Amino acid sequence: MDSPTRVFASIQPVSGREFTGNEKTDKRQTPGTRGREIQVTGTAEVCYPADRASVRVSVGNSKESVNEVTNSVSRRLDYILQCLRQHGVKDEDTSVRRFLQREADVYLMDAEVVVTFSDFEKMETVCSILLEKLDKSVCVGAPRFYHSAECLGRLRRRACVSAVENAQQKANDASQLLGQTLGPPQLITEEETRESKNEDEEDRGRGQATASISHLPFIPTITAVSRVSVSFSLRDGSRKKL
Repeated sequence: MDSPTRVFASIQPVSGREFTGNEKTDKRQTPGTRGREIQVTGTAEVCYPADRASVRVSVGNSKESVNEVTNSVSRRLDYILQCLRQHGVKDEDTSVRRFLQREADVYLMDAEVVVTFSDFEKMETVCSILLEKLDKSVCVGAPRFYHSAECLGRLRRRACVSAVENAQQKANDASQLLGQTLGPPQLITEEETRESKNEDEEDRGRGQATASISHLPFIPTITAVSRVSVSFSLRDGSRKKL
């Protein structure tokens, strides 16, 4: 994201001061004794796509006895879990729920498996297999994409670091223009940070339970913006190195 460059430079010789024998020296810097420095602002915008997706797979049936409906649903549920394991889905990324109720003389059982994927191609493969093998007896919901905490942490750090890098490049260009050599940073302050999510696009990509997943829906992204202020010391570029 391009933004106007703001450069604040202060190039002043260090003012001398005479002391008498009765005076005490204050080693703290004051505005009058402060070395030459340049202060710049840097901004950066970083965008990351979602790195996680959860899919809800549900099966159900109704029978006249508890054993019949339990066996019917359990067979399909076992197949779903077996398919997930065969494709490398960890148990901790899978949660299973069963619901049993009675209506008149009929027992109803519903079971759902919520799976978290970090590999979207694997997700598409697994969903296609389940739909092909179980057909209408299974309902595979549309994936719901989101950002993990680790991904958000990387996003924020990358935005801040990039903003500092941009500020350093600006300061280096400005110091050369002023005939100075850029020194080490004195102070780095993150003045602003914000995040935005393209929720409109995500809503369009989010659907109800579907009978097929031939193409992945829109994957949402989060954009992080960071603005920093950095002060660098300046050295006279005309001085000869000893």
